[in-house]
Amino acid sequence: MRSITQKIMASEGSTMHVKPTHKGTCHCGAVEFEVDLPDGLVDVHRCNCSICGRRGAIVGAVPLAGLRVTRGADVLTLYQFNTKTAKHYFCGTCGIYTHHQRRLKPHEYSFNVACLEGVRIDDLGEVPITDGINHPKDRTPPV
Repeated sequence: MRSITQKIMASEGSTMHVKPTHKGTCHCGAVEFEVDLPDGLVDVHRCNCSICGRRGAIVGAVPLAGLRVTRGADVLTLYQFNTKTAKHYFCGTCGIYTHHQRRLKPHEYSFNVACLEGVRIDDLGEVPITDGINHPKDRTPPV
């Protein structure tokens, strides 16, 4: 698991500070959420599955209790597909992906790092890609 520390040096010499409890919003501000990040950004990655590859988001992960929608829960739109296990949430007004309950680890949320206030994704450096095309839950167990 990759952990980006709470203090990250930005590309132009400034610093980006990830707070232990950090606020995030969609683009229009209708949806606000908080994520608990006591260890900084953890498990930061992109995924190449059919939905993630198209949306291109960089995500971090937290336990379910570590993400709270503080405003705009009524504006969120739920999208599910295929096995309908993962729950992908988008702002129904501006369309920004904010978070999803994970399929592989349903006890976790992944959240859109670009939604975090004061965090610029270009300050994160190289971000690993998870192979969601060959998802472990899609593998047939040996007979």
